Amino acid sequence: METTADDTGATTPWKATFALGCFAFLVVMFGTTLPTPLYPIYEQQYAISQLMVTVIYGVYAGGTIAALVLAGSWSDQLGRRPMVAASLVFSAVSALIFVFDMNLPSLLVGRVLSGISAGLATGAATVMVIELAPPARRHTATLLATAVNMGGLGLGPLVGGLLAEYAPWPTHLIFIVDLVLLALAAFGLAQVPETGTVARHPKLRPQNLTVPPEVRGVFVPAVIAGFAGFAVLGLFTAVTPAFLGKILGLHNLALTGLVVCIAFSASTLGQLFLGLVPRMALPLGCLLLAAGALVVAAAINLESLAVLIAGAILSGFGQGLAFRAGLTAVAAASLPTRRGEVTSTFFVMLYVAISLPVIGVGLWANLRDLRSAGIGFALIVAALSLMALAALLFDRRSRQRADPG
Repeated sequence: METTADDTGATTPWKATFALGCFAFLVVMFGTTLPTPLYPIYEQQYAISQLMVTVIYGVYAGGTIAALVLAGSWSDQLGRRPMVAASLVFSAVSALIFVFDMNLPSLLVGRVLSGISAGLATGAATVMVIELAPPARRHTATLLATAVNMGGLGLGPLVGGLLAEYAPWPTHLIFIVDLVLLALAAFGLAQVPETGTVARHPKLRPQNLTVPPEVRGVFVPAVIAGFAGFAVLGLFTAVTPAFLGKILGLHNLALTGLVVCIAFSASTLGQLFLGLVPRMALPLGCLLLAAGALVVAAAINLESLAVLIAGAILSGFGQGLAFRAGLTAVAAASLPTRRGEVTSTFFVMLYVAISLPVIGVGLWANLRDLRSAGIGFALIVAALSLMALAALLFDRRSRQRADPG
């Protein structure tokens, strides 16, 4: 039974520390997407191409992957709180670089550091938030950890766009605000108890990236769907400013941030929807993701903001549903002793999806034009989603034949 304070409705210590842990996680993820609406400004300021804009975004994902591979399991030995604190430090250094944004190389370094902060927080902060809740509330805590992650990613471009459009110092003020939030998050984190086990003699090594044979039937469709979904989120985060400005002729930075925020918010809703359709979540997510990608392609072709927003909602919702269903299925199919390895492999593949395809769009846009690049990319995502659906249905039929009872 939980504390009596819960029964009376009073705020209990776990609720306070849980909120502080969520806030630290939110602030880290918030900082990673702050530059999204600022890309048009950087494009003019540094006279860079659309390809370089996508590279700036891609190196962020590279930093995230490096942190996941090198330090994804370190919180099991060093504790959750030190790893979350490290993510706050990397995020703060990244924000400082953006405050002074001296040149293009420093901008790239800032994005790499931001990616590292996300990679450190993705594992450690998620587990910390879940462990801060009492056992009876762990399921709810898992949902909230997911919502905090995607909520922070969505709030970054929204707040960044609003301040860049309507406040002074468009490329500086938002990062000053971010530094203040990071300081508050660090103060709050100091009040949070350690939830993990700290090893006396930690043996820190890179995370093994493996997929055992018994998991591959579930892993393949899940990772294809997740790859397609994260590629869509990467598209909205890195290329939306160019689509709105160069194709739709809309240069309002707040609007850019809003469109990206809608995609991430829809993803959060999709993840929360999982409990209502547990068996159909992954195939339904694949279908919605494919449909959303086709709507995005139509929006680019029709030059319609309304259709683009509809595509953001549909593809975001499908991405969230397919992502959480796939992750849940992969974790359930894995042995407890190898669950960390398989989950880390899953996330690394997803962050590859957020970077390489988006850079491909930038290269395509440089060689031809942005319109055909966006339409082609959306069609590829739709095809990947349908491939994931086909692989999933094939795996289910194979399992039914193997176990007809």
